[in-house]
Amino acid sequence: MEQMIPSSTLTDFSRREVVIPSAEQWVLRSRAERRIYRIMVARPAGEPPPGGYPVIYLLDGNSVFATMVEALRLQCRRPDQTGVLPAIVVGIGYETNGPYATERFYDLTPLPSMEYRKRSDDDPVPEQGGAKAFLQFIEEELKPQIESEFPVDRRRQALFGHSLGGLFALYALLSKPESFQYYIAGSPSLHWNQEYMLELERDFVAKSKERPIHARVLLGVGELEKTHVCRNCDRARALTDRLTAIPEDIGVKAEYKEFENEGHVSVLPILVSRALRFALHPDHPEGV
Repeated sequence: MEQMIPSSTLTDFSRREVVIPSAEQWVLRSRAERRIYRIMVARPAGEPPPGGYPVIYLLDGNSVFATMVEALRLQCRRPDQTGVLPAIVVGIGYETNGPYATERFYDLTPLPSMEYRKRSDDDPVPEQGGAKAFLQFIEEELKPQIESEFPVDRRRQALFGHSLGGLFALYALLSKPESFQYYIAGSPSLHWNQEYMLELERDFVAKSKERPIHARVLLGVGELEKTHVCRNCDRARALTDRLTAIPEDIGVKAEYKEFENEGHVSVLPILVSRALRFALHPDHPEGV
């Protein structure tokens, strides 16, 4: 005879919303330009270490915040085996239910492009050129709030960006390298603002000879991106070679990684996992 389930227990199987453990989000408006951002934060369970947790600031938070938080939650339980310490993840996104918002074109590009005026669907490229203001927002508004509410180790801060976000991560490195100790630039859109980025790079090298820069840089791309007309794999590899050529005593350590059989979008999950070991390894000294 089929066993009947008492009606009183059926509520145990009711559907509920799936939530990310120990995560929260809020809206933050920038003071200088009054731009609106959705801030997502996840912190590890348990007591923080005496110096606070490392922190990863994640661009395009709508698209990869959950991926990074879950990858970190699984891997940080045994740092001695995984090479990944517990950390706080801060996603910077927008008020949209989609993975990307058009506002990112403004925030993530240093200058309006004179060369690229149309998107792949032939629509006009949205407004651009707000990277300086966006970096200022992160440094002067977002970071102070995060540090006032969460136990952060300022000596171990990372910036993760992909595509235009990768371009911005490199812009932050070259224009204000002291902002973070780790920079992860995935599939960086180095075909944008080429001359300006090269100018920033020259200034970066010149200034680094006067004052050591302690930073680790990871440029990661999908192997299948090598055939794209933009040639950003070649540009990323060449930039890595130039950064590697900077004398070691200056403190810049750069590496380039191609992920086999991955494209521009599919590379994201595997890059997230590599970024965790890159930025959160227990053996890395303080201050890189």
